Amino acid sequence: MRKLVVTEFMSLDGVMEDPGGAEQFEHGGWSMKFNDPEGMRFKFDELMAADVQLLGRVTYEGFAKAWPTMRDEAGFADKFNTMKKYVVTSTLTEATWQNSEIVDGRGDVLAAIAAIKQQEGGDILVAGSQTLVRTLAAHDLVDEYRLMVHPIVLGSGKRLFDGIETPFTLRLVESQTLATGSLTLIYGR
Repeated sequence: MRKLVVTEFMSLDGVMEDPGGAEQFEHGGWSMKFNDPEGMRFKFDELMAADVQLLGRVTYEGFAKAWPTMRDEAGFADKFNTMKKYVVTSTLTEATWQNSEIVDGRGDVLAAIAAIKQQEGGDILVAGSQTLVRTLAAHDLVDEYRLMVHPIVLGSGKRLFDGIETPFTLRLVESQTLATGSLTLIYGR
């Protein structure tokens, strides 16, 4: 059985919107101020342990626009581009990025995701995708939250847990302080 992992860059006040700066959010690109070799190792190891990405439409479209042309010596871009990708959408009729498949957002999304979790293989990574993450969290489908919390307060923007109606408790699995003052935090259910 696969582990479903929500992985997010987050500001100190919980904002996860547009950390890379590609979405025209007024504070977009905020995470780039905190590039750190240990943080990049964390993200690399996380990706190498996964073999599936599960994405909401908005994140999928942003990734599909940027990633196919990226290259790096470490193999991050190759892995990112070639791994299996599922996009949860009720509006797209075609997924054009390599190894992408649509999960119909008008159907039984929870059953489809539960079936993906039942498969053998590496982790399922969910990056960005705030609406999808909220749905997964509300239905207790997230096995782990891997957060890279940066020491910046943005004051506005989409927050990771906006809209969660039922409180839930997490268990700290691991934490690390990076040279930039950012934290990597891994929480389990």
